[in-house]
Amino acid sequence: MSSDSMSPITSRRIRKAVFPVAGFGTRFLPVTKTVPKEMLPIIDKPLIQYAVDEAIEAGCDTLIFITNRYKHAIADYFDKAYELEHKLEKSGKTEMLELVRNVLPDGVRAIFVTQAEALGLGHAVLCAKAVVGDEPFAVMLPDDLIWSRGPGALAQMADVAERDGSSVIAVQQVPREQTASYGIVATDAFSDRCGRITGIVEKPEPDVAPSTLAVVGRYVLDPRIFALLETTKPGKGGEIQLTDAIAALLAERTVNAYRFEGTRFDCGTHLGLIEATIRFALDHEVLSEHARRSMQAALDELGVEDLP
Repeated sequence: MSSDSMSPITSRRIRKAVFPVAGFGTRFLPVTKTVPKEMLPIIDKPLIQYAVDEAIEAGCDTLIFITNRYKHAIADYFDKAYELEHKLEKSGKTEMLELVRNVLPDGVRAIFVTQAEALGLGHAVLCAKAVVGDEPFAVMLPDDLIWSRGPGALAQMADVAERDGSSVIAVQQVPREQTASYGIVATDAFSDRCGRITGIVEKPEPDVAPSTLAVVGRYVLDPRIFALLETTKPGKGGEIQLTDAIAALLAERTVNAYRFEGTRFDCGTHLGLIEATIRFALDHEVLSEHARRSMQAALDELGVEDLP
């Protein structure tokens, strides 16, 4: 294979981010009967807002939400709330007014695309093709909330993608017994948190997993992925897997794995949502001390030793 065939179409800063949010969130029933799981709160912001803020920090100004015909709450959240804004303005509650107005900053637009059928993550990404066009873009899964004191995970990845002209996939080490719950990558040797991906497998059993590097819900992808998704055959359950298209992309483009700086919380699970709430409460500039005292009091009541 020639070196030209491994080159990207172009090396540009990402401007568009895709958020696949069409799932029903059945793990969190009954609340998700009416509230999308992406709208579940961590302190005072919904999960989707944390993902959106991370995308904007990375330089994205076009946010593409792949949703279904029943989920209106996310679109309502990012729409203007004229009556509420008028009431807050009239009562002089300027801080609250700014919070409501700034869920999307000026210059950032939200586009909603309906996924007619739940045909997998790959199909959801493919639904964004017409909006993304022929440029690199991000895919963000809001279930994966990444806490960081420095630049967000996507900003870190965007820097790598722009520098190397490559696709970039976020990864983290997981216990080998958990590989069947993740996409797992094989890589060349890592340098400065990066390693070129040589193979990717969806949910391999521990005894055949090529590594313990698990894919996390952050991707920066070459637009070539759309053509590959269009020819990807459906797998189990009739779903089109993004992993399969990425495996095909490896033969044509450089795709790097990136071990991001930060802590990932799997907020698609009850425990992950609880862990994220605790971490963000302990890091909150107003709530941190009270949160720590409350947690310690609860542990004392249960007879648990002091927190470290």
